[in-house]
Amino acid sequence: MIFVDDLKNPEGPVLLPDGNWALVEMHPDRGWVLWLSSDGRSRRVIARTGRPNGLTIDRDGVLWVAESVNPPSLLRLTMGGDMEVFATGDSRGPFLFPNDLVFGPDGFLYMTDSGFRIADWRSIPADQRETVRTDGRVFRIDVRTRSVTRLDSGLNFANGIVFGPDGHLYVASTQDGNVWRYALRGAGDLGRRELFANIKDEAKTARFRGPDGMKFGLDGNLYVAAVNQGDVTVLGADGKVTRRIQLAGPAPTNVCFGPAGTKKLYVTEQGVGNFEVYDVETDGLPLFG
Repeated sequence: MIFVDDLKNPEGPVLLPDGNWALVEMHPDRGWVLWLSSDGRSRRVIARTGRPNGLTIDRDGVLWVAESVNPPSLLRLTMGGDMEVFATGDSRGPFLFPNDLVFGPDGFLYMTDSGFRIADWRSIPADQRETVRTDGRVFRIDVRTRSVTRLDSGLNFANGIVFGPDGHLYVASTQDGNVWRYALRGAGDLGRRELFANIKDEAKTARFRGPDGMKFGLDGNLYVAAVNQGDVTVLGADGKVTRRIQLAGPAPTNVCFGPAGTKKLYVTEQGVGNFEVYDVETDGLPLFG
């Protein structure tokens, strides 16, 4: 079901503490962080950043934005629109394509970088993007000290990122269709990358398709937006596909559960510019444990 339409390349939906919504619109005509009322009928721009991609919120109600262009950076943004460029890279170099982000149970902020500058990415024909070499990365950011640490690299277009009920970190790599898992071994220390699942539906024909944003339900399943595949792929605790929720549009970018007790899954879809909503059998895992 269409909850809100007339969006341009929406991503990063966040349920705010008061029941309203924040999300981003990545299209060059907009390039902003947007506030939506709980019923979807009212909207206002919080701030225009350039090309915001990922979005999350901290315990103090402050938004954190993975900005992919202006410049590639991590932004700190208040609901009133006050914006700060918080970080632009680590000791080894600048960010290339900040994509998605999540706070961990240890209090650190974890962010993916797809590993390819967006200006160069736009110049590649869609049917060639599956095989372009990217250097996807995972970063840990200490928001108290501003230290940025590169935890992993070499992923094939690092994208969605989420912590599971098992305390492990899950990261999507869109080009190969994989979802990877890392054990969290103490404050900010990750174990080795291991394959958790592959979500590609071989019946679909788009070459560049795979996992984008994702969230865990209280049922222990992982709900994965399958960009250019037209579905949300549901993965069980064993990494096997249990269901594919077919969408109205072809290119979901991220998912978010509705308020507790509603058992609804909200999906941003950039192909036709929708914010869609679907009944599911679970609520979402709380953002903060």
